[in-house]
Amino acid sequence: MFMVSEALRKELEGQQYRIIGNHSACKICHWTRQSLENKGVCYKEMWYGVKSHRCLQMTPNITCDQRCMFCWRIIERTALHSKLKHDEPSDIIDGCIEQQKHLLNGFPGFEGTNMRKWKEAQNPTNAAISLLGEPTLYPKLSGLIEEFRKRGITTFLVTNGMHPEVLADIKEPTQLYISLDAPDKVTWKALDRPAYPDFWERLNGSLETMNSMKCRKVLRLTLVRGHNMKDAGGYARLIEKANPDFIEAKAYMHVGESQKRLPRSAMPSHDEVKTFAEQLSAETGYCIGGEQRPSRVVMLKPS
Repeated sequence: MFMVSEALRKELEGQQYRIIGNHSACKICHWTRQSLENKGVCYKEMWYGVKSHRCLQMTPNITCDQRCMFCWRIIERTALHSKLKHDEPSDIIDGCIEQQKHLLNGFPGFEGTNMRKWKEAQNPTNAAISLLGEPTLYPKLSGLIEEFRKRGITTFLVTNGMHPEVLADIKEPTQLYISLDAPDKVTWKALDRPAYPDFWERLNGSLETMNSMKCRKVLRLTLVRGHNMKDAGGYARLIEKANPDFIEAKAYMHVGESQKRLPRSAMPSHDEVKTFAEQLSAETGYCIGGEQRPSRVVMLKPS
């Protein structure tokens, strides 16, 4: 049983997603392409040592339990399926790597492709478990992380924080991201449109669980002008619960499906993001540790 219609599957594949098995997908990241053409690298390479050209962008679950206004992905036409047969982690990884290689096949034909990087890209060294959907809905997530680890592949797991019970029990990834999208309950409900009435309790539970985890921990704030760029003190109180190693303040980008939900004016400039990051710094005691203007992102770290 496939969890989306055949029409949606074709639409996703037309956008260069590749569907693996019943519920997984991969896609070449923009920054992987840029790195292969020597046009720049992702900020994750700058700050966390991940080689952009060897990063596998994937998800073990293409559905989500929030409908975030700022999400560039297709979310309105997917649905949760509790009775779906779940694929094995090893099959998902094999399928993702195979499809990644197929997607990379065209690069040698382009002038400017770095062939050394292209050859290395055939064997990814990091998995960004964040492509679309909510990965903590995949019940074999621990097995997936462990299988990546056995293959010498580090894991960056991105979650919306709606499943603290999963975070409490999983094999820890190399790096855990929790999306911190609002400083208060009312704003979160309006912007993220969660499926659960107790979403705020779930989020706070995840932040508290993050505090006790031993992996590298990051809170990511996707900043949307006119919606959640406010109340740095409110964010600071939530940040204190999680005690992350890093904070990323990143602009909402007016791309993809989000263009149907938000106006272009909702996308803040890099300077606006940096100004808000400075407000966060004043409230949290974290200092600005780096920035990347093309991605409109500022990183904060403990002083």
